[in-house]
Amino acid sequence: MSTQTRPKQSRPTRPATKFFGPAAMSFPTWAYALFFFIIPLALIVFYSFGYKPDQFTAIATDRLSFDRYPEAMSASFVSTFFATLRISLLGTLLCLLIALPFAYWLAIKVAPARRSLALALVMVPFWTNFLVRTLGWQIMLSPDGFLSNWMQSLGLLDGPLDILYTRTAVQIGVVYNYLPLMILPLFVAIDASGKKLREASYDLGAGKVKTFMRVTLPMAMPGVVSGCLLVFIPLNGDYVTATVLGGASGSMVGQLIANQFNTAQNWAVGAAMAMILIISTLVVVGVGFGLLKLGQAITARLNSVPLHDGRA
Repeated sequence: MSTQTRPKQSRPTRPATKFFGPAAMSFPTWAYALFFFIIPLALIVFYSFGYKPDQFTAIATDRLSFDRYPEAMSASFVSTFFATLRISLLGTLLCLLIALPFAYWLAIKVAPARRSLALALVMVPFWTNFLVRTLGWQIMLSPDGFLSNWMQSLGLLDGPLDILYTRTAVQIGVVYNYLPLMILPLFVAIDASGKKLREASYDLGAGKVKTFMRVTLPMAMPGVVSGCLLVFIPLNGDYVTATVLGGASGSMVGQLIANQFNTAQNWAVGAAMAMILIISTLVVVGVGFGLLKLGQAITARLNSVPLHDGRA
């Protein structure tokens, strides 16, 4: 009498820990966000409720309150804040106006074989330190610099160029420093908008301007939004450009915050100023998104074709 043995069924193996699952793949992302964003931001929030106990101690947190926020909202801070906001908004707008035609030319007019070289030239400023690039503009904008001598030789100026250590110099510096951050997302968005859609628009009788306004620009809007965020948010807290090119006349909020931490050794007021800057930046970005959505809704309504008895 023969006996048949059943094969042993193998049990499904489970991973020892969930760490070696999908979470392990995203470890660099959330670790970077945790250690370089969440924890520093939490410390700033916590320090903003503290106080400076004496002239030799920068921060004390044994007694928490909101008293530092009214103290941070001094007259000098408010005036500097609105000047910073004006520089940031104007700098973002100038970057957009300069980058949009350049990104359009780069994505559509430049041959694919030469596009990589053009993108590399856009990235050349990032091969140099941010401070070194800004110091280069300090030399160029100085009264005895190359730009001043060149404009005087052409008869454009009667005397030396006198814009260094002003808000105009800061405006020039921030546009130069942050322009590539606007060009790159715009190029990607316009390049992804599709050649076939533009050709279809031409075939239907639309000209270049109408095709750009009705096809290319709406499809490139994600790149416009990304570029404005990449420029406006870091520009609003810029410290290096304002220090090198602006001096006392072109100061920005970043300088006031740095002075509270480094010179005055009052970390509580500095943290409160930083939180006011962060909250105000989020408010401006939120208002911008609201206006964008409103504009898109109005444009869609104006471009819609009403139907009467099933006919347009």
